[in-house]
Amino acid sequence: MATMADVARSAGVSVATVSHVLNGTRPVLPHTRQAVLDAVEELGYTTNTLARSLVTARTRSIGLAVSAISNPYFTEILQGVEAAALEAGYSLLIADPHDDPEHERKVVQLLHERRVDGVIVAPSADPHGLLAYLGRHDVPAVLLDRLVDGAGTDGGPRFDQVCADNADPTSRLVTHLAGLGHRRIGLVAGRPGLSTTSERISGYRSGLAFAGLAYDGRLLVHGDSESAGAEQATEALLSLGEPPTALVTGNNAMTIGVLRALGAHGLSVPDDIALCCFDDFAWADLFSPRLTAIAQPGRDIGARAVHVLLERLAEPHRPARTVRLPCAFVHRTSCGCPSPSEEGTPS
Repeated sequence: MATMADVARSAGVSVATVSHVLNGTRPVLPHTRQAVLDAVEELGYTTNTLARSLVTARTRSIGLAVSAISNPYFTEILQGVEAAALEAGYSLLIADPHDDPEHERKVVQLLHERRVDGVIVAPSADPHGLLAYLGRHDVPAVLLDRLVDGAGTDGGPRFDQVCADNADPTSRLVTHLAGLGHRRIGLVAGRPGLSTTSERISGYRSGLAFAGLAYDGRLLVHGDSESAGAEQATEALLSLGEPPTALVTGNNAMTIGVLRALGAHGLSVPDDIALCCFDDFAWADLFSPRLTAIAQPGRDIGARAVHVLLERLAEPHRPARTVRLPCAFVHRTSCGCPSPSEEGTPS
């Protein structure tokens, strides 16, 4: 098996130069770097990750804990995390907390015990155990998608956080429907306790206010971020004496449940009831009608979370920050517009 010394001899450089090229610890002239990489390829040299981790106390691995990995949105995030981690030379360990607070803490503990350099976590609706563990063990962490209140020592966030904008895009869906003449606009919101749920509710209410519409608490129901829950919540809306003429759904899984409930009642979208959804997904334009949606930058969110975590590893004591990425309004036909543009525009 080739050694680093073999690579150095073949490339005509020092062992230290080979180390700098492979670990990115110091700039190296382009032609020298290429000579080292050519020697690595020719000799089939592979780094001894275990030995390096014993010296540096780093394993060059990242733990990712996200629930509902089968959800298209989290799948996009996973792709972004994986690509960014690989580009930076890090491996990825993945766990599913199942949105259960106790299981969440356990899987993050397991990732930490595997000596990952840091973790990226989409926290549950009750993340107190998770946050206590991260703080107690000083685990470098980035909270993903769902924000957590709790000030650090400087009054800012305690942990780095990366998410999409939620309130303004939801407000835009509401004002769009109001502009089409709808006065009773319902919201099928996600699981209580999640920041995404509370922020989208805030956006819903601000959209109503902007359109000059009164808030009616009966038109806001919770689908618990799942298809089955959204189906039941939609049934409750349709049973009202004055049901909504338009609906906004809080995520892609709930959109499926809403459509199932509307179909069971023989209601046609958008002829009988208009529909807009938060979360675009690959087959949203294959539905009939095609779904008007807010598209979140899932891959970019995942990649940014990796970059923020690597910055945290490089500067452990810098203040924590919250990074929000913009969404896009994707205008199709489920809202009732006759000739919408297919271009996504920033929200």
